[in-house]
Amino acid sequence: KVVAPGFIDTHSHSELRLLAAPVPEAKIRQGITTEILGQDGLSVAPVRSEDVALYRQLLAGLLGNPDIEWNWSSLDEYFTRLEEHGIPLNVAYLIPHGMLRIIAMGMENRPATAAELQKMKSLLNTMLDQGALGLSTGMIYPPCSYASDEELVELTAEVAKRGGNFVIHMRNEGQYLLESLEQTLDICRKSGVALHVSHLKAFGRANWHKPERVLELMDIAAGQGQIVTGDQYPYIAGSTLLTACLPQWTLAGGTQACLRRLADERDTIKEWFQKDITVWDNRSLSIGWENIVVSAVKTADNRWTEGLSIAQIAERRQVDPVDALCDLLLEEELAVTHIMFYGCEENVRTYMTYPNTMICTDGIYGGRPHPRLYGSFPRVLGRYCRELGLLRLEEAVYKMTGLPAATFGLRDRGRLAPGYAADITIFDPATILDNATFEEPEQYPVGIDYVIVNGAVTLSQGNYTGATAGHRLTRA
Repeated sequence: KVVAPGFIDTHSHSELRLLAAPVPEAKIRQGITTEILGQDGLSVAPVRSEDVALYRQLLAGLLGNPDIEWNWSSLDEYFTRLEEHGIPLNVAYLIPHGMLRIIAMGMENRPATAAELQKMKSLLNTMLDQGALGLSTGMIYPPCSYASDEELVELTAEVAKRGGNFVIHMRNEGQYLLESLEQTLDICRKSGVALHVSHLKAFGRANWHKPERVLELMDIAAGQGQIVTGDQYPYIAGSTLLTACLPQWTLAGGTQACLRRLADERDTIKEWFQKDITVWDNRSLSIGWENIVVSAVKTADNRWTEGLSIAQIAERRQVDPVDALCDLLLEEELAVTHIMFYGCEENVRTYMTYPNTMICTDGIYGGRPHPRLYGSFPRVLGRYCRELGLLRLEEAVYKMTGLPAATFGLRDRGRLAPGYAADITIFDPATILDNATFEEPEQYPVGIDYVIVNGAVTLSQGNYTGATAGHRLTRA
């Protein structure tokens, strides 16, 4: 067997699921001992009591909306709630840009004033004091998408002073992929912050030729002294909120404003879906309605849509695909998750072999989830290492352990060494493999025998022991 450091999931959405019952086992059974939460600029802290209803609705398609009490406001209080509840693995946290913006200025689609930016900086530094690893943003998700480059420079400069990371879902991962990367690199060059690009990809067939140039730009920046890393999940499809398929103006003002627009401004929304991908990220054109598949809904009435594409739902309802999209979002009060088939296998391999690429799940719980929630790490070790020989075993394990620990300042993780925490994953290199598929995603992998978290045996002979030895991790 291989005795390795515990795997580190660099992009996770388990914030609320970790507080619900039963204890989620999907990550532990992959050999993961640490999750980095607070991704895409959208998460659960900081939060004001008056914003909890907005957060629940805004985040439902990404984090779920389990029946738990939101009795925290600060990051410290959220961490304490996790540890009191008991969690099976460790958690670290990125400061979500969108939550800073909501507290400072709500869901308004405009530049921040000087006073609002100062409010964001104050909140950011408080959370850095509480051990956050850095700042995250999702430039396709309102309200993050309403921010100017100048706002991001100001905020990331504060992170740079503290040695933290800037983790970004870039503004465009398709038609303007290269331009978005150049824009992001320029922001980081001006602020001096270390950049980590979330879930490297090339969205849509017309852009499948771009990953090599993406990596060239990252190398050029590194050669000029910038710190640039990224992560990926080893699949040709992704998953996120179904609202990501809407024009971003529809979410300005918050979730209730979006629901009103879906009902009252349908003709205008339809007009936007006639616009070319040079105007906005029109997914009906870049990948097609047949490749946008509903994976989770809130109500039992629409459970039949899980596993069906928007094209299939439209056909069954005998409506236009835009109406099918908007009607479903209205009926579910925006709490819909989808899987989009955007990529090709060659690009998965191109990004995976890049030295500064780490492995993540980007796993979203609920409904009929993307198989990455159950299979990312064993898929790399079984399919890409053993079967295809794309990576040496040592390289793959380093991408899952030592590299993310060093990148995010997790000082006593990522190595098997005296004085380091006993986070350990033991697996059989001859049998480890993912079982999860898009058709049947909720299947655990094989070949992972033991997982130890902070010295406690948490997986034994492939079975969860019930141990809850996980705790918060903070930046060195």
